[in-house]
Amino acid sequence: MRTRITLACTDCKNRNYDTTKDKKTHPDRVEMKKYCPFCKKHTLHKETK
Repeated sequence: MRTRITLACTDCKNRNYDTTKDKKTHPDRVEMKKYCPFCKKHTLHKETK
């Protein structure tokens, strides 16, 4: 079953992206490098609650 998660920028703490993940294959929190429109650069985005 895929669950919906929100990704937040680690620099400015804005929640920029919504995506889904499979809890069986990724039980830990997801970290992705994505573009932040507020910082205007690619930063690390972490999964939030």
